[in-house]
Amino acid sequence: MEATTAPSATASQTIADLIPNAAARYPDRTAIRFKQDGEWQDVTFAELDKTVGEVALGLIDLGIQAGERVCILANTRPEWSYADLAATSAGAVVVPIYQTNSPEECHWVISDSDACAVVCEDASQLAKIAAIRDQLPHLRTIVTIDAPSAEELTPEIAALEAISLEDVRARGRERPLEELETRRMGVRPEDIFTFIYTSGTTGPPKGCVLTHGNYRAIVDMVESRASLASDAGDVVYLYLPLAHSFALLLQLLVFDLGVTLAYFGGDTKQIIGELAEVKPTYLPSVPRIFEKIYTLVSANADPQELAEAVRVGMQVREHQLAGRPIPDELQAPFEEAEERLFKNVRAAFGGRVREAVSGAAPIAKEILEFFYACGVPVMEGYGMTETATAATACSPENHRFGSVGKPFPGVEVKIADDGELLIKGPNIFQGYHNRAEETFGAIEDGWLHTGDLGRVDEDGFVYIVGRKKDIIITAGGKNLTPANIENDLKQCRWISQAVMHGDQRPYPVALVTLDEEEIAGYAAEHGLPSDIPSLVREPTVQALVQEALDRANAKYAQVEQVKRFAILDHDLSQETGELTPTLKVKRNVVNDKYADVLDRLYAD
Repeated sequence: MEATTAPSATASQTIADLIPNAAARYPDRTAIRFKQDGEWQDVTFAELDKTVGEVALGLIDLGIQAGERVCILANTRPEWSYADLAATSAGAVVVPIYQTNSPEECHWVISDSDACAVVCEDASQLAKIAAIRDQLPHLRTIVTIDAPSAEELTPEIAALEAISLEDVRARGRERPLEELETRRMGVRPEDIFTFIYTSGTTGPPKGCVLTHGNYRAIVDMVESRASLASDAGDVVYLYLPLAHSFALLLQLLVFDLGVTLAYFGGDTKQIIGELAEVKPTYLPSVPRIFEKIYTLVSANADPQELAEAVRVGMQVREHQLAGRPIPDELQAPFEEAEERLFKNVRAAFGGRVREAVSGAAPIAKEILEFFYACGVPVMEGYGMTETATAATACSPENHRFGSVGKPFPGVEVKIADDGELLIKGPNIFQGYHNRAEETFGAIEDGWLHTGDLGRVDEDGFVYIVGRKKDIIITAGGKNLTPANIENDLKQCRWISQAVMHGDQRPYPVALVTLDEEEIAGYAAEHGLPSDIPSLVREPTVQALVQEALDRANAKYAQVEQVKRFAILDHDLSQETGELTPTLKVKRNVVNDKYADVLDRLYAD
């Protein structure tokens, strides 16, 4: 299949020339919105271009050469984008690092990529670099976004001799713009744009090598289906880590289309409040935020009434989408559900969301149907870092719940004999940095072997069945997909995480963690202890989890049902090594770390 993508919105040929092209086309439109001292500030595309240019020339002044690697270790904020787009404009290769990474994890990415520079957010990130500085002989330049205060400036941080981002900009103002233009013009589509290190659910992160052509292709593909438009006043709210390919693609898409990107204020607990302030029209997210809102609503509603409201809402939305009149028998119950439920759910997202996108992990079909009925269509897509983020997607106009949508124009998919999903297209990465032998196993004859099990229906919609490495084969030889029942368990308001286990065992069991915010309220109402380690031993709490498990098990055959469970006395987290930065469970780590707990579940 030949690529059939439309020309890019800005006519840029690479990512290096995207911002000046966007500034030429949308100079006075708001490119960036961010919160400072409690107030939202706007940056136009012309101002964005000026800032990116100054930082790029400053990096050139510091000796950054085309093709050299520049790491960014910071939270999602405008300066992340300034540094990213500036390094790209200067012909360098950007290597993101999750802001939550440990010093050891930072060392792995910086050393494996041979980075010559790192941009750090603040003193806490500089401290990580200080702890590993003597192990990084190739690192020449350290830049800080927020300069450390006198109290934060330890001898170790001072020894780094970091230069502030503002000083980098000042140095850039002293250099001729022609120098930057020469760098930009020297970048070709086949040149490397970024190394993005996978989050490492099964081992050390691998650096995916992605070119300007890979990302220019996927941006064009997504634009061919995107409902975003610069002249519609569209706003995208971004709280996802820009170190992840999902957020990176959204950043490029938004700027290419001339749409406003609103950065969250840095505190995930303030997301709902900021949504009400920003009133986005497009919301990218991981499933957790949708799961939390759904469990809150479902926990406080009569199950039959909620199911009926969703049924009615789904039918009415389909009629509206098709431009058909709403049947009389649906109108009254819809208006009642609209008044009691739907409008309140939309208000939780700011009231203007036309489309939300859920990515990075699977989400339950029931949750998608609920939000669609409420008028907040949450669309699933599918992709990997290795596909330059995306490969398939649903849209409000063309979707099937439970499916990850149809391939983008120019992308081919097929199912291998063993059920594995294979993908081919101009967005497929160039291989793993320093790992040619693993690259050969991932790409064969141009087809990327995704590691996911899938199927494609008669209309071309793709469904993900499970992860090859996650498939559990019981001692009786039954193949089980853990994600299904895990998602069902996580719909319970009391449960935060659920991990199914059972490979080469007689039956499946599960490790469960409590949602600490939700269970605290329950404990207070019922006079129970407030600390989690005590709560997990309470019979009433055990009964709450058992009820959720019984509901989930009812959907599956006897052999697939989880027979026993254990509640851990803490939640899984990235800090303790059990979750990736995008909140995917490191199944092998969990199985090893809690082997004794799992063994006890089978002991008698």
